[in-house]
Amino acid sequence: MTKPVLFIFAKAPVFGRTKTRLAASTGIVHAKRLYRMMVARVLRRVKDPRWKTILAVSPPSAIGRVPDWDGYAQVAQVSGSLSPRLAACFARKGPTIVIGTDSPQIRSQDIAEALQALKSCQVVFGPAKDGGFWLIGANGPLPDSVFDDVAWSTERTLEDVMSNVEGRVETLRCLTDIDEISDLRAYRRLNPRFGN
Repeated sequence: MTKPVLFIFAKAPVFGRTKTRLAASTGIVHAKRLYRMMVARVLRRVKDPRWKTILAVSPPSAIGRVPDWDGYAQVAQVSGSLSPRLAACFARKGPTIVIGTDSPQIRSQDIAEALQALKSCQVVFGPAKDGGFWLIGANGPLPDSVFDDVAWSTERTLEDVMSNVEGRVETLRCLTDIDEISDLRAYRRLNPRFGN
């Protein structure tokens, strides 16, 4: 049986290139610090021997050059919008999960639940409160058309992708992506020490 693969989309922590919406309120220095904390938390919480964890890195020149990521397998994200980047991950055969680093609430239990769901459905999503998703999983390969005509970063992103899926779909718990200062404040109410 093919071992499941978890791809984690990660950007190199560069000033002014990560968490740009959050940086508008916190400044680029603190936004970079918060981003590094979010990535570290996600990596720590989802690492598990039941699946292979691979960082899908942007830009490709950052592969092997971010000390925080030492010890993790790393591949380059393909160029273009999120559509071809996701399609590249789901071109492989077998159970595949893709997450980002915007939801530090993610746990290994969420990944395990997604893989369990894939035993009885074609695609599984972790919906986000902003209309997107924090996780997508499938028994690959998936056709590239699943990611066609998607309005990314909008309140209908999840709806657009789901409408392209043929077969049974399941959803996990709903989480909040930390993109804006209001998202960070809401997360800190539950995790008071985060980012202080």
